[in-house]
Amino acid sequence: MKISLNWLKTFINIDLEREELKDLLTDIGLEVEGVEEFESFPGGLKGLVVAEVLTCEPHPDADKLKVTTVSIGQGEPLQVVCGAPNVAAGQKVILAPVGTTLYPIEGEPFEIKKAKIRGVASNGMLCAEDEIGMGKSHDGIILLSDSVSAGTKVSQLYNIENDIVFEIGLTPNRTDAQSHYGVARDLSAVLSYRYHQTNSLKKGVYHLEKGTGSSLKIEVRAKELAPRYTGVVIEGIKVEDSPQWLQNRLKAIGQKPINNVVDITNYVLHSYGQPLHAFDLNAIKGNQIIVDTLPQGTLFKTLDNVELKLNEQDLMICNAEEGMCIAGVYGGIHSGVKNSTTSIFLESAYFHPSAIRKTSMAHQLRTEAAQHFEKGVDPTDTLEVLKIAAHLIIDIAGGKVTSDFLDISNREFHKNDVELIPQKVRNLTGASISNEDIIKILNLLEIDSETNQEPWQLKVPLYRADVTRDIDVIEDILRIYGYNNVPIPTSINAAIPIKKGKDKDQLYRVASNFLASNGFYEILTNSLTRSKYLDGWVKVEQQIKLLSSINVELDVLRTNMLFSALEVMSYNINRSQKNLKLFEYGKTYTQNEGKYQEDLHLYLIATGNQLNGNWNTPSNKIDFYYLKGLAESVLNRLGIFHTTLVECHDAIHEYTLNYLVGSSEVLQISKVSNNITKKWDIKQDVFVADFNWDKIFKLSQKNNLSKIVVSKFPSIRRDLALLLDKNIKFTDVQQIALKIGKNQLRQVDLFDVYEGEKIAENKKSYAVNYIFRDDDKTMTDKDIDKIMSKLIEQYSYQLNATVRGQ
Repeated sequence: MKISLNWLKTFINIDLEREELKDLLTDIGLEVEGVEEFESFPGGLKGLVVAEVLTCEPHPDADKLKVTTVSIGQGEPLQVVCGAPNVAAGQKVILAPVGTTLYPIEGEPFEIKKAKIRGVASNGMLCAEDEIGMGKSHDGIILLSDSVSAGTKVSQLYNIENDIVFEIGLTPNRTDAQSHYGVARDLSAVLSYRYHQTNSLKKGVYHLEKGTGSSLKIEVRAKELAPRYTGVVIEGIKVEDSPQWLQNRLKAIGQKPINNVVDITNYVLHSYGQPLHAFDLNAIKGNQIIVDTLPQGTLFKTLDNVELKLNEQDLMICNAEEGMCIAGVYGGIHSGVKNSTTSIFLESAYFHPSAIRKTSMAHQLRTEAAQHFEKGVDPTDTLEVLKIAAHLIIDIAGGKVTSDFLDISNREFHKNDVELIPQKVRNLTGASISNEDIIKILNLLEIDSETNQEPWQLKVPLYRADVTRDIDVIEDILRIYGYNNVPIPTSINAAIPIKKGKDKDQLYRVASNFLASNGFYEILTNSLTRSKYLDGWVKVEQQIKLLSSINVELDVLRTNMLFSALEVMSYNINRSQKNLKLFEYGKTYTQNEGKYQEDLHLYLIATGNQLNGNWNTPSNKIDFYYLKGLAESVLNRLGIFHTTLVECHDAIHEYTLNYLVGSSEVLQISKVSNNITKKWDIKQDVFVADFNWDKIFKLSQKNNLSKIVVSKFPSIRRDLALLLDKNIKFTDVQQIALKIGKNQLRQVDLFDVYEGEKIAENKKSYAVNYIFRDDDKTMTDKDIDKIMSKLIEQYSYQLNATVRGQ
C-alpha cells in the first residue's frame, strides 16, 4: 500500500523528518518497506529551457520537417530540426538541449543527443506535452507566452509538486489503516501520546443540503448481503480532466487519472478506505436501483467488454430491467461514467465481506474495491464519506444534489464489547504502564472505556474489525506506548516443558534430521494441484474440487504427494540439477461417498546419482534398493523393526513394495512409471517412498524406550549359498530363518545374487549370511550347526532349495 506524505498532511499536521516518520510508522505496526520520491512532472523538467524561434525554414529533404534556429538568451543560436506543424518564427517554445533526459507520458526515458536528421544537424528538440510528461497532446509543440524570457528554466514556469511516498506492508488484520485517513488516525494517537502534540484530525468538509427533483427509488432485496446501502443523485455535472492537484494525488500512489468523477471516487477510496461507485443516471432504466442476486448463469458484460456468467450468490446492482454492476467488485459496460454523462447516481455501501470475496475470487476480479470490502469497511462511515464525495464532485465537476441522501440500513451496528484487566497489560507487555496511561491511549485510539471497576468495559469502534479480545487491545496499547519503551530484563527466566508421550512433529524431526544427514533436501509444495494431472489416474469421485481459486489451474486438492514433487523435480532437472534427493511432510485429501479424509505423509523422492562423484568417489546410481535401505532405516529409527513385505502394482508405479505391520500399511516404496515421468519431461528413473505418518504415529505410541545391556558374549557368522527358484524372494528366506533361529539368530542378510552360467535358467543363487549370538552363553559350533541343519531342512521343504557346494 502506498501512502503519500502530502496527502497525509491534508488530515494531520506532521513536521517529522522523512527517516523519523518512516521509523515511527514501522514502530506502530505499519511497516515501511520502501520510500520513493514523486514529482508531478517526471524528472522535474530538469534541463529544459525557454527558447525563442529566430528562423523557420522548410527541410531541404523532407516535406514535413522544418529547420529552425533558436536562441536561449546566451551563446550562439542553435539549429534544431522540428516536425511539429505549428512551429514558426517568433515563438517562445520549450527546448531540450543536447544531454537532457526526457520522461515521456508513454515509453522509457531517453537522452537527447546531437544528431543528423535527413542530412541536417539538429542540436536539441522542441517539445510537445507528451514528450516531457506534461499531458497527452502530441498535436504540436508547446507555445509559451511572449513575455517569458529566452533562457528561463522551464521548471520555474510550472508549479512542480514534490512528494514522498511510503510503501507500507500492511498486514491483513489492519483494515483500519488501508487508507490515508486510517494511517493519519494512528499517527495522531502516537504523536499525541509520545510527542505530546495536540493533533486533531481533519476529516473533510461537506456543506450540502438534500435536494429535490429526482424520483429515483432504491430497493434492497438481498438484505443480508447489503446490510447498509446509501446513495445520492447529482445532476448537471461536466465530465472532464481532473484538476492538477487531484491528478497529482493519484499519480503519487501509482493511480492513473481518468476523469474528474472517477478520479474523485478513487481519491475518496484511498483517503477514507470506503469504495464508491458512480452510475450514469441515464443508464438506470425504470429510474430504479435494485440490490439483489440474479439467477445462475445470467450473462453480464463488464466495463472492459468481457462477458461473464453470474453465480446465483453474486450480489448485483440492477435497474428495473438488468444488472448494471457486480456489487463491490466491478462495473458494467453501459452504466459507467462517460464523457457525455451529465447526471450520476453516487453509491456508498457496506457489503458483506465474505460474499464480496467469493464473487471476486470466482470471477478472478481482484479490484481494489473488492479487496477493501472483503477485509471489512466501517459500516458507520458510509453516509459521511458519501457526503464528502458529493461535495467534491459538485466543487470540481459542478452540478447540484437533486435527491435526498438515501440511506437504507438493514441491521443495527454496535461497537465491539471487550473486557480488559489493566494488570494483564503490564503482565503481558513487561512494561510498567500506569492505569492513567492505559486510559489515555484507549481514548486516543477512540476506544470508549468504563473504568470504575475491573474488568474494564471497553467499546471498540467498528473500523477496528480485528480487535475482538483483550489481547488485541493490549497489542494496540503497546503499539502506541512503544515497543522500544519496554525495558530489557536483566535476567532470563526459562521453564522446561514436560510432555508425556510423543507427537507427530517430534517423530518427524527424528526422520527429517536423519534424511538431511543423508543428503536429502526438504521441499514444501502446494496442497492444491491441477485436476489434469489426476485425469486417468485418480477417480473423479475421489477428488475434492475447489468451488473457486485464485489460480484457475489449481482447482483440486492433491490426492497423492507424487505430482507436486515431480513438479519440483522437473524444475530442478531443467536447470541442470540432475542428482536430486528430496522429502516432504504434508497431507493428501480424498473423499469416498461424501466422507472426506486427510492423511499425513512423509514422502521421499530421488533420482540421479547417490553422490556427486569426484576422482575418488564412484557415482553410483540411485535405485530401488538404495531408497529401500534408507526408508527401512527411517522405520527402525522410529521403533518399527518387524514388518511384512507385499508386492503390488498400480498404474502410476512400475513396481511397488508395501510394508505392513499387522494389517496396517505403513510404507510403500516404488519406481515411478515412465509414462508418468515423461509428462514432466523427466528422462531419468525416479524412485519414491511414501510413509503413512498417521499409522506410524499410532504404532510409535506403543513403542517405549528401553535400555539394552551390551552383550558379553561374541557374535558368530555363518554363510549359506542357496540354489532357489527365480520366483522365491529374499523375504521368504529371511522369515524362515528368523522363525527357526528365534532369539539366537540376530541378523540375516543377503550379500550376493547370481544368475548365469552353470545354473539353470529358472534358478538363481542367493549368498546369505547369518549372525548368531546368545546373551546367556558363548554359542558353540554344535549349537549353531543344529540351527543351520534345521534351516537347510526347512529351505528344502518349503522353498525347494538346495545348498550349493554340498
